[in-house]
Amino acid sequence: MIPIQITALHDLELTSSLTSYVNEKFKKLEKHFSHIINTHVTLSVDKKFQQKVKANLTLAGGGKIIASCTSKDMYASIDMLIDKLDEQIKKHKDKLKE
Repeated sequence: MIPIQITALHDLELTSSLTSYVNEKFKKLEKHFSHIINTHVTLSVDKKFQQKVKANLTLAGGGKIIASCTSKDMYASIDMLIDKLDEQIKKHKDKLKE
């Protein structure tokens, strides 16, 4: 299980459904790459009410992956973030194989 620290900024309420959604989605990443040491996810809403999610992943061997996504829906932002992180993890894995 990946240790995930979730932070909500700008008066955003971190609900249990948001927390469980983030945890569930990050399990997908763990299936592709089991060497994720730490994950910090930040959820926020900007002045234009855009829902932003950002993640910092620390990988075994000192690697770091950072990505962020913004949309009108927090759940959609999380989905897009997972896709971005998944792509970056696949690239990282390919580099390790070389």
